[in-house]
Amino acid sequence: MRRPVKNRMQPGPDPVYGSVKVSKLINYVMESGKKDTAKKIVYSVMEELKKEGDPVLVLEEALENASPSVEVRSRRVGGANYQVPREVRPERRLALGLRWIVNEAEAKKGIPMAKSLAVEILAAKKGEGAAVSKKDATHRMADANKAFAHFAW
Repeated sequence: MRRPVKNRMQPGPDPVYGSVKVSKLINYVMESGKKDTAKKIVYSVMEELKKEGDPVLVLEEALENASPSVEVRSRRVGGANYQVPREVRPERRLALGLRWIVNEAEAKKGIPMAKSLAVEILAAKKGEGAAVSKKDATHRMADANKAFAHFAW
């Protein structure tokens, strides 16, 4: 049986918007420890999102639309592997949503990161975009395998 999850380090709220989600986004955008560069990118994205209203609310709505509520986990039972649908913990939901949005923004080559990240966040807010389609694929996979839900541990 697994041990209980210890209290993990949480980044503090960012100084400009006072949001933990914005500081997590900065950490996901950061590469090779270059936090100042990541802050410049994220804050320019937030300036872009101000056109849509409160940028923190826009980001939270995009994360809500891009974060999965169920996922499939492999479970070995009697020599066969089953894809068992499981509910996703809130911390993992946030992590997956942020990761998928940032990865899809990074995948767009030839466009500055700030612009592609803003486009991806706005698309996720509207319920479209690559991160949302990834979430939908995850939900479809879980729905297709709900017959194996009784194997959940």
